[in-house]
Amino acid sequence: MHDRPHRSALYIPGSKDRALDKARSLPVDVILFDLEDAVAPDAKVAARDTLFAALADGGYGSRLRIVRINGLDTAWGAADAAAVAAMDCDGILLPKVNGPEDVNALAALVPELPIWAMMETPQGVLNAARIAAHSRMAGFVLGTNDLAKDLNSRGRAALTTSLQLCLLAAKAAGIVALDGVYNAFKDEDGLRAECTEGRDMGFDGKTLIHPAQVAITNAAFGPTEDEVDLARRQIAAFEAAEAEGQGVAVVDGRIVENLHIVTARATLAKADAIAALESA
Repeated sequence: MHDRPHRSALYIPGSKDRALDKARSLPVDVILFDLEDAVAPDAKVAARDTLFAALADGGYGSRLRIVRINGLDTAWGAADAAAVAAMDCDGILLPKVNGPEDVNALAALVPELPIWAMMETPQGVLNAARIAAHSRMAGFVLGTNDLAKDLNSRGRAALTTSLQLCLLAAKAAGIVALDGVYNAFKDEDGLRAECTEGRDMGFDGKTLIHPAQVAITNAAFGPTEDEVDLARRQIAAFEAAEAEGQGVAVVDGRIVENLHIVTARATLAKADAIAALESA
């Protein structure tokens, strides 16, 4: 389990002072400062300085600050990496990771920051386990739009295998896994449904393209009051059963074993971590 929540991860263009300032007050767990897709080609060089200054000014509290650079195969990637290495941030996100060799190339340029991988190509998905196992890898961010384009697929269901392969790799390696974006940012019901699906699959959170998506996403990926109450009752019942020499307990007509207690304690830990983050 991770010691901090990653429910909501909002993309913020690194070239926009107003957006960078607004992000300081948004109730997100992660900010993905973007130097890639959200920045026009003629603004990419200046965006490095704009983002450097914003991060130096601070004010982002306990939000995780990750910077997405341009690919190392572009005209901007290597210079982006060098600039981010000097920024006050918590990680660097590499787009279109196809294999551990791509991670090695970035690691050589940025020797200290945790590395995150955009999982958005068929080759990357097929190499997910090798990428996740890299010693510098901290998390996966699913790039579902690019993946759907490369697969020539339509609809979320067509991505299920890819999502699950990346999830399996992330869970096996003990790293974070963030679901892809939901493009229709005004469709609250659709967002809620996709968040619920991603949460139930096992994702730690979801990437977002608009601040209006934050509240729904935080609610979906955080434990509900009923889940917290059940976790507490399961722990209490199991501890009482253990005190009587029993290996199982019964709560609400269901068997509770040690594996359920592991999940229950993780639920309470997540709730406490969210409370601490929101009060910071």
